[in-house]
Amino acid sequence: MSLIVKICGLSTLATLEAALQAGADMVGFVFFPASPRHLDLARARDLGAQVRGRARKVALTVDADDAALGDAIEALQPDLLQLHGKETVARIREIKARFGLPVMKVVGVESVDDLATLPGYAAAADCLLFDARPPKDATRPGGLGVPFDWRLLENLTLEVPFMISGGLAASNVHDAVRITRAGGVDVSSGVESAPGIKDPDMIRDFIRAARAAAINSREATSHVG
Repeated sequence: MSLIVKICGLSTLATLEAALQAGADMVGFVFFPASPRHLDLARARDLGAQVRGRARKVALTVDADDAALGDAIEALQPDLLQLHGKETVARIREIKARFGLPVMKVVGVESVDDLATLPGYAAAADCLLFDARPPKDATRPGGLGVPFDWRLLENLTLEVPFMISGGLAASNVHDAVRITRAGGVDVSSGVESAPGIKDPDMIRDFIRAARAAAINSREATSHVG
């Protein structure tokens, strides 16, 4: 299976187009006012229309209520919902039942204890995304440019696909893929020149590096034994 590459927090037509032309599999849009990558509904509608089926659209929300979710879905018409807050297993099931869209649940990771929630989330969500757990004083749950110890995911077995994020960049995505064997990578701050400001060249470099990492990982696996 090919590595899924997701560019998250896109907010301009130019950077969205850079991601699409470079071959991103998923493009993410943030609906969370505390984030420098937050989109209003009108902007989300314009950007979503630009995708035109060239990648899967992902709507990122944080502990959003049904009204906010409904507004984001109406504007973006996403293919996938990314839940980046403290949503419970029951809440994930409610959202899936109400809106009929697949859900990616984000799991913050700092130590092995953080993996205790996986069975419940894996039973409710369609895929999981591992991110660095934010500091206690953080104002937002992601996009902070901090990696976690990828070795915590070595030999991880799940019944659903998983991706990784948190401090990824072109310079380290190879190691992240090699260690975790994740099915996808998700980058936001690692392709920015300033918080919330995506850089087209950095987007292209990241996607190129991620594709190379996937090829190297497959070749290494094929030579085992």
